[in-house]
Amino acid sequence: MNKITVLGLGAGDLDQLPLGIYKILQKTENLFLRTKDHPVIQELEAEGLTYQSYDAVYEKHDQFEEVYQEIVNSLVTESKEKPITYAVPGHPLVAEKTVQLLIELSNQGKVEIDIKGGQSFLDAMFTSLKIDPIEGFQFVDATDLEQEYITFRQHLIICQVYDQMTASHAKLKLMEQLPDDYEVTIVTAAGSESEQIRTVPLFELDRDTSINNLTSVYVPPVKHEADLYHQFETLRSVIATLRGPEGCPWDQKQTHESLKKYLLEEAYELLEAIDEEDDDHIIEELGDVLLQVMLHAQIGEDEGYFSIQDVIKGLVSKLIYRHPHVFSDVNVVDEDEVLKNWQELKQAEKGEAVTTILSGIPKELSGLLKAEKLQSKAAKVGFDWKELPPVVDKIKEELAEVLAAIEQKEQSKIESELGDLLFSIVNLARFIDVNPEQAILKTNMKFTKRFQFIETKLNEINKTFSDVSLEEMDEFWNEAKELE
Repeated sequence: MNKITVLGLGAGDLDQLPLGIYKILQKTENLFLRTKDHPVIQELEAEGLTYQSYDAVYEKHDQFEEVYQEIVNSLVTESKEKPITYAVPGHPLVAEKTVQLLIELSNQGKVEIDIKGGQSFLDAMFTSLKIDPIEGFQFVDATDLEQEYITFRQHLIICQVYDQMTASHAKLKLMEQLPDDYEVTIVTAAGSESEQIRTVPLFELDRDTSINNLTSVYVPPVKHEADLYHQFETLRSVIATLRGPEGCPWDQKQTHESLKKYLLEEAYELLEAIDEEDDDHIIEELGDVLLQVMLHAQIGEDEGYFSIQDVIKGLVSKLIYRHPHVFSDVNVVDEDEVLKNWQELKQAEKGEAVTTILSGIPKELSGLLKAEKLQSKAAKVGFDWKELPPVVDKIKEELAEVLAAIEQKEQSKIESELGDLLFSIVNLARFIDVNPEQAILKTNMKFTKRFQFIETKLNEINKTFSDVSLEEMDEFWNEAKELE
């Protein structure tokens, strides 16, 4: 097994190249370059430097991963014949994927490598931008820019901004998080005689024609907190402040128990927004539901029992565990099989024997939802009608029993029989695939709109409810129906 010596060409021109690296380049016979497009190579060519470059490989593939893998495969093949030297821009261990792939192969005993180093362009970047990394900074690859991992409260340097297409990709990712006119700095050939530094609004990032393989983009820390209102950590900080010593008296005194009613209210308001098909209203109500989740999590953290990380970790673990057909190699045929697997995994996860078919229904569900859940669980084991007519007949039977109870003027029996009637109506809703809770919510909304229409009409004629008969109100009601 022969050796691959890996060199870093530094961030700029020949004057910045360490003497030791220069001497190796001068005497090496089998030099391979990831790219020849570098100031050091251009200057050494005048001194008779000979080499082979992999620039042509970039033209063969659409993905950088494929480019890097082919380069590494070629280097390994070449090293089987003779010792070789491989030179890369900057420092070999800073933003150099091919070197990382070689290290993996070295760890597996498939190749021997010797990394000689070289100057990192980060030193030149810090100097050119006059920033101190002790303040905190992130260093990311423009070709792998995942916004959820970026914090904009620190210095951010984006490397590998090879061309305007890569710059456009970075711009679009950043614009999802920052204002379009947020100022960023484009730095090309940092620290060299040909260094170029230009500060532009974010939306102009990909319009700079000087961008090349020596270009990086600097995003300064966000100073205006309002620009980070959309980030989860900002929300968490606000909730912690509200519950903190200098926070809001109302938030400070809340408990899991006291917040229960608000969670139900916000959930129903969200359902109403969904029924209205109003996106802005949905956004607002989702925020209110999220507020309840965050308050409960903050209470858990304040009391030392759990935090929002525990909530998220538990949820992610459960989702991955219960979706083996997505995150593992389990095959499913249809949605029914997915639901069957979900229930089996849920039972195994909890490690409990099911004592009754009706186990697992939350106590806090509304009466309609709980009735639907009870009936659905019973139906899974065959306790259900097969056709619609018996379902309807049951409603008629229960209605007759309600009327009979009313005749008898027995209040407890009336309540019992009315409950049976409601239960049978829920069964009809389930049988025809209608969510009873949703149905009653829509009817409540419909009633509210029609009743408010009557109020509006009465105001227009300067009358009150006491001034008109039920028949007149009913006419307005029917008018409201016609306008729907």
